[in-house]
Amino acid sequence: MADLAWMTLLREQVEARSITAVAADLGVSRTAVSLVLSGKYPGKTDRMAARILDVFSRVYCPYSGGLVSPVECAQRSGSMPMGSPGALRWWRMCQECEHKPNNAE
Repeated sequence: MADLAWMTLLREQVEARSITAVAADLGVSRTAVSLVLSGKYPGKTDRMAARILDVFSRVYCPYSGGLVSPVECAQRSGSMPMGSPGALRWWRMCQECEHKPNNAE
């Protein structure tokens, strides 16, 4: 995702719901979300950006039939599992999935 995709995602979530609801989902204060949106957040925003992407940037997983975070998607499609037949089936399906991190761009 582009550098400011997380900010767009944050704005969309706040517009669709509320700052309070979004802050609760992120596990941060309402004030922190408000400061980020106004460009007045006193700290670095890299951790906030990562949290926003992890919580709100979900992709449809054809294997599970549900939404998964990019982190879970990357973990499932990473190295081939050796100890679980179910995990191996999931991994095999990930290798041809359009959302597989290595397939992006």
